[in-house]
Amino acid sequence: MLTDDEARESIIIALDCDCDTAIDLATRLRGKARWVKVGMTLFYAEGPSIVREMRDRGFKVFLDLKLHDIPFQVRGAARSASLTGADLLSIHGMGSSEMVRQARAGVEDAAGERGGDRTRLVAISVLTSMDQDALAEIGIDVPVEREVERLAGMSVGAGADGIVCSPKEAAQMRELLGPKALIVTPGVRPRGAAVGDQKRIATPASAIGAGASMLVIGRPITQADDPVEAYESVVRELCEA
Repeated sequence: MLTDDEARESIIIALDCDCDTAIDLATRLRGKARWVKVGMTLFYAEGPSIVREMRDRGFKVFLDLKLHDIPFQVRGAARSASLTGADLLSIHGMGSSEMVRQARAGVEDAAGERGGDRTRLVAISVLTSMDQDALAEIGIDVPVEREVERLAGMSVGAGADGIVCSPKEAAQMRELLGPKALIVTPGVRPRGAAVGDQKRIATPASAIGAGASMLVIGRPITQADDPVEAYESVVRELCEA
């Protein structure tokens, strides 16, 4: 069971929408929600200003850009992303340990320039839209859980603060990475919500119970008739579990 404060700190609302919708949601959820996710759809449309806009409205920001390139480029991209004020940044674990090390160097560069806390890094393991068949299609013929474990160990060992994985792997990752690692889980669907394109999913309470640190929840909140009530219902679920 979480306290109300702990529950609100654990929920990241995914603003995978246009700018007007994101601003409307932020206005309605201000003072209630603590975290928002700015992903590719919104960031590519609006650029760094949308991160600053959310920060100015009092939100912490998970900048979910899934950086994946040569180490030199990722260092520069991580620095630039961190300079927007992002609190959390995603990179791809498949980019290699050297790429992860350079991403860490990039956010440390930014912290030295702007002062304050360093942007934390989470490495993508296997996307929650992928199942065993999708993994095999790209030439990875091991169980999903084993591939998640391999990428997680490598990424955290190279300087990531944690990983992004499905709720199905949360308990395994908590045991592998220890109590301090960030375990961020998309693919979270409140009871009764549509599954959408997610394959490896769980409810908010079961994901936290399995060891997740933070839950990324988008459409069940952002596309609800009453987003505030949908958000508050997740908070209640976490507090009552």
